[in-house]
Amino acid sequence: MAIAVRALTGDEIAAALDDLAALRIEVFAAYPYLYDGDRAYEAQYLSEYAQAEDAVLVAAFDGERIVGAATAAPMRHQKAEFRSPFEHRGLDATRLFYFGESVLLPAYRGHGIGHSFFDAREAQARACGANAACFAAVIRPDDHPARPADYTPLDAFWQRRGYALIPGLVTELAWKEHGEAHESPKSMQYWLREWKNAA
Repeated sequence: MAIAVRALTGDEIAAALDDLAALRIEVFAAYPYLYDGDRAYEAQYLSEYAQAEDAVLVAAFDGERIVGAATAAPMRHQKAEFRSPFEHRGLDATRLFYFGESVLLPAYRGHGIGHSFFDAREAQARACGANAACFAAVIRPDDHPARPADYTPLDAFWQRRGYALIPGLVTELAWKEHGEAHESPKSMQYWLREWKNAA
C-alpha cells in the first residue's frame, strides 16, 4: 500500500479542512465516539484549530486523496475545557502540545500510519519547544450497548508510544451522539507523554 504521509502547516491546513471534516464525521460515527456529525459544527471547530500558531495537520494521501489525518497544536491555543484539568493540577500547559483527532479510514489501518501520525506530531511539538504531549480519549463502560464484539481499545498502542493514562485527569466535551436529540457531555480521559530533550 503506497501511502504518503505529510505534515501540513499554514495555508496547507486550510486547504485540507474539508477533507478533515469529512473524515471526522465518517470515522467518529463508529464506536466509541458515535458522533452524529454536523458540517456547521465542523466548520467552526476546524476553523479555530487552523488559526492556531504552530498547528500541524498530518495527512495520509492515497494519490491525491486524503484518507487519514491527525492534528496537533500548542495547548495554550485550546479552549478552557481542554486546559483546565492541567491548570487545576498546577501543571504547566505552556510547554504542552495537545494532539486532537487521529482519523483513518478502516481500509488503511494496520499499515503503520498511526505511528507516522504520532511521529510527525511529536516532531512538531519538540520543534516548538514542548516538553510533553497529551490527548484525550472518550471513556465508555465495557458493557456499553454499542460496543462491537470485536472492539479492541487502543490503550496498548498508546502505551507502546510512551503515553500513560493519568488517573483523575479528565475533562468533559459535548457532542451529539447517534440516537440523541441534542448534544450531551462525555467524559474524556487524558493520556500524557513527557520527554527531556525538548528544544
